[in-house]
Amino acid sequence: MALTLDDVARIAHLARIEITDEEARRTLSQLNDIFALIEKMQAVDTSGVEPMAHPLGGAQRLRADEATEVIDRAAALRNAPAQQDGLFLVPKVIE
Repeated sequence: MALTLDDVARIAHLARIEITDEEARRTLSQLNDIFALIEKMQAVDTSGVEPMAHPLGGAQRLRADEATEVIDRAAALRNAPAQQDGLFLVPKVIE
């Protein structure tokens, strides 16, 4: 799919971007290069290839999820503007 200068001008107009003729020619070349790369990528046969969650296939190094600090509930609730039965009360925001 090759773009023309009219296409670039139309895209610039839709994006409300002021663009000179020189910038439009440069942008046209860059966009056409991008579309050519996309066409090459789409031409590759990927049937039978599983989608990857991560391009490097590695696993994340996560630390163990362990409680390291115990928060005193009574101390935390002392700063609450409203509380009931050991819980924070918040104003209703959805009717």
